[in-house]
Amino acid sequence: MKTINHHAALIYVMVIVSASDGVMSDRELQAIGDATKKLPVFRGFEEHHLLPVAQECAAMLREPDSLNPILLLVKEALPPHLRETAYLLAMEIALTDSRIMLEELRVLDLLRHALGIDRLVAAALERAARARYQVSAEG
Repeated sequence: MKTINHHAALIYVMVIVSASDGVMSDRELQAIGDATKKLPVFRGFEEHHLLPVAQECAAMLREPDSLNPILLLVKEALPPHLRETAYLLAMEIALTDSRIMLEELRVLDLLRHALGIDRLVAAALERAARARYQVSAEG
């Protein structure tokens, strides 16, 4: 069976959520790139690997019934202390378009279950992500 490292697993999570509604928007792609450049969890990740890793995940997603095997691959690659990080990254990608589509919610729920994230912990992470992406009422 294929294995991936924790960097690839985090990228897979972001790609899965981005692709879940059938459209990987420019905003989502930019957010994935920004995350890999700026977040401490991606220290040591070589930027030129981003596109091949994302394309690999997208190709796997095109296969029938591939989501659960990909989620298992992600779970095996992530140490327990990075599973909440993965969920938060997924939530942030879902929020980059200012709305979360039904398909994205479904994938987030599958991800939460696959990674064994408690519902209350997930709710806290979701609230934190929503607060971060809040827009001013003043425009």
